[in-house]
Amino acid sequence: MRETPEDLTRLQELLDASLSRSTAHLRSIINTENSLSAEQLTQVLTGMCTLALSTVTAKSEPRISGADGHFLRGKWIFGTAPGAAKARHMSARPAVSVAHMRGEDLGVFTHGAVEILNPHKEEPAHDWPEVVAYLKDFYGDHAFDWDNETVYYRLNPHWMTVFAPDVTKLLG
Repeated sequence: MRETPEDLTRLQELLDASLSRSTAHLRSIINTENSLSAEQLTQVLTGMCTLALSTVTAKSEPRISGADGHFLRGKWIFGTAPGAAKARHMSARPAVSVAHMRGEDLGVFTHGAVEILNPHKEEPAHDWPEVVAYLKDFYGDHAFDWDNETVYYRLNPHWMTVFAPDVTKLLG
């Protein structure tokens, strides 16, 4: 777990606010009894988590693709090739949605806007050295040309909810 107490507080506030302003239908499915706290969520979302990433084309057509997601400091981090269609979509329209699901045991649904962590011709994000150190530790130092082959994004969420009907299954 790499989250600071401030990260956990911010994440818990987001989870609470998101659920409280969700529709009655969603709240009939997801409630405090079958969800996770921020601290529990950060214990469950370790390592690489496969994401379904939804972007929008210039014609407002939805597109979905997969991405390796990493939940760091209470936010999703993911990458792709600079020439990928989703990279073009996110560059022009940074609003995205992601879902991470593990069968019927876990669903994490997030909406927000992405920021590029390692833009190739601009200054990287202030915490890019910390993020790339984590990624190199996970994938290996030489898995990519980190400056040219991949572009990494952070999803800054404005809405996030978690469905986890059996917390003990996830936390052991």
